[in-house]
Amino acid sequence: MIITPPCLKEGDTIGIVCPAGYMAAEKAQTCIHTLQEWGYRVQTGTTLGGHSTTYFSGTDEERLRDLQRMLDDSSINAILFGRGGYGTGRIIDHINWKKFRKHPKWIIGYSDITVIHSHLHRNFGISSLHAPMAGAFNDEGYKNEYILSLKNALEGKKAVYNADGHAKNREGEATGELVGGNLSLLAHLMGSESEIKTKNRILFLEDVGEQLYNIDRMLHQLKRSGKLAKLAGLIFGGFTEVKDTERPFGKAIHDILSEIVQEYDYPVCYDFPVSHTDKNYALKIGVEYTLRVKTNGVQVEERT
Repeated sequence: MIITPPCLKEGDTIGIVCPAGYMAAEKAQTCIHTLQEWGYRVQTGTTLGGHSTTYFSGTDEERLRDLQRMLDDSSINAILFGRGGYGTGRIIDHINWKKFRKHPKWIIGYSDITVIHSHLHRNFGISSLHAPMAGAFNDEGYKNEYILSLKNALEGKKAVYNADGHAKNREGEATGELVGGNLSLLAHLMGSESEIKTKNRILFLEDVGEQLYNIDRMLHQLKRSGKLAKLAGLIFGGFTEVKDTERPFGKAIHDILSEIVQEYDYPVCYDFPVSHTDKNYALKIGVEYTLRVKTNGVQVEERT
């Protein structure tokens, strides 16, 4: 039975930290203002705009300490990450989840935060939010439907998302727990205590900036590990800014994706709005959804 953190109410506090890459404090100001407009208090961690001069938002110890404080603080009702990048995997095994497990709160983010999503679901059965982070509020992003989907999720409103059809979609309907995230991270988590569980679940995958051959390699790793064989359904999100080698790989991205699942019979959709672009719906990891793939479009509906 999945454990779902409580919905937020007016006056609750959202913490903002950076457990991986560096983010300048000014890049979170629009997010902070918007969250306050929504009726929440905001508390920022030391890793947002910290003193780091490296890729990371602080040393492993500093990032761990900042996140641990937010996890343990009972006055903080949700944690929104500033950005992803790389670094969460360096500290995940040192996090103490004891207090968090007694009083779960929404963990919000995507990309490198896939590490935390998968770890929480696999080990504790606690739901978290794969959703836009602080940087996505900039450039008037706070006005779009994807940021609004985060607001609705935090308030406990039922999600019903509709997307365009795709020529390669495989029709059908499936219901199951939703799991997934960034393909690169899920492949790297194989063999660890954070390895994803997919059997009888709806899996979603997305990625950015990868070589075509590497996407193919990571998908085959998931397949060889049995992660694609017994799915209820599969959602391919955005695979953006893909690159090719000097000597071409020989297949386009959608051909790579469809080839990996051609032997299975569960419903599959492509280009669903979950990605590293502004098109990134809030999805609750571990919560039951129904996926409907039809000729004229796709619907992902949260079950209540």
